[in-house]
Amino acid sequence: MKGLIELHGEVEREVYLDSENSGLIFPEALEELMKAYSESGYANPSITHKAGWKSYEVLYRASEEFSRILNASPVELAYTHGATEANNLAILGSAKANKTGRRKIITSSIEHLSVIFPAERLQEQGYRVTKIPVDGEGFVIRDQLEKETDDHTFLVSIGAVNHEIGVVQDLKELVEVVKDRDPSILFHTDMADALGRMRINLKELNVDLASFSSHKVYGPKGAGLLYVREGVNLEPVIHGQLSSQRLWPGVENIPAIAGFVKAAEAMDKLDKIRLVKLRDRLIDGITSQVEDIVLNGPRGSGRAPDNVNISFLYVEGEALIVELSMRGIYASSGSACTSRILQPSHVLLAIGRRYEEAHGSLLMKVTPFHDEEDIDYVLRHIPQGVARLRSLSPIKRKEVK
Repeated sequence: MKGLIELHGEVEREVYLDSENSGLIFPEALEELMKAYSESGYANPSITHKAGWKSYEVLYRASEEFSRILNASPVELAYTHGATEANNLAILGSAKANKTGRRKIITSSIEHLSVIFPAERLQEQGYRVTKIPVDGEGFVIRDQLEKETDDHTFLVSIGAVNHEIGVVQDLKELVEVVKDRDPSILFHTDMADALGRMRINLKELNVDLASFSSHKVYGPKGAGLLYVREGVNLEPVIHGQLSSQRLWPGVENIPAIAGFVKAAEAMDKLDKIRLVKLRDRLIDGITSQVEDIVLNGPRGSGRAPDNVNISFLYVEGEALIVELSMRGIYASSGSACTSRILQPSHVLLAIGRRYEEAHGSLLMKVTPFHDEEDIDYVLRHIPQGVARLRSLSPIKRKEVK
């Protein structure tokens, strides 16, 4: 591994655009994490000694702050170690508690795999999973959702902001479609990529379950959150020693939770307009300089303020990642869940991209840590990198002839 890293050599600048998979941490979140490890949150919050009480106080304060940010009650918040666990708990835990006799689960065709896989796993228990199609920009087709929501439907799970193409769903409208049909149908939403990027009011949205992630808001890895509306029945899906919360047994990662809430506070106050300007600078710069590309997802307010996903024809996405990495630019191709096995993104296929377009995708996310000089550096090197790879491509050379 050291040899591979050394091959990259020195670069003029490093620009990290891979926050989809994990990334930097807000300084104030890191400071809170370290403080909790050394002073107030290193003990088990379930133990009734002074150190345990201190840890429980950190957990209590975090829940109070999250309840303010999300407009929820502290008793409606369950901590996990990430959004993948929160999504699994929401879907599998609600099915475990299901006494309705209904066996239909509806998701969209572009959900995160931590939603799709547990839903499909329930097929072994007699559940039927229906995936609602999306249009060419990734918006869930409302009429199809309305058509599929019926007397057999137990749970609907549709993400607020897509992790790959950044499409922002009209979640309130989608919830209303389901609840107008039957208020007892559970509605879960993966909001890992929504927190800090859009205004969130869980009471107003009328969702039953919502998942969140710390590292997606530039907090420490190892913390997640599941909102469970009061009155919703949910059963634990893992079992172990009793903790200070019922739904996720074991010792809570108090330092990570302390950093998580600090990061969420920072994102809550973040200047979204600045992110949008950096996002559009990157999109406009690439589209004006590079031919034969396709923007994946919508433009404007229908897109998350940090998301850039572009397919480059006649270029393999993984090759482009390596090429850019040699230039100090770090991005990803497709989703983190599929990139290492070189499978095309199911999200891009769902919006109508051809296999070659999906394989040539580059996913980049601008962050609060970037400035215009970072974006200009990227805009200087992406056209160069794409041109070099296309010059080596037998497909492009053949078409030129």
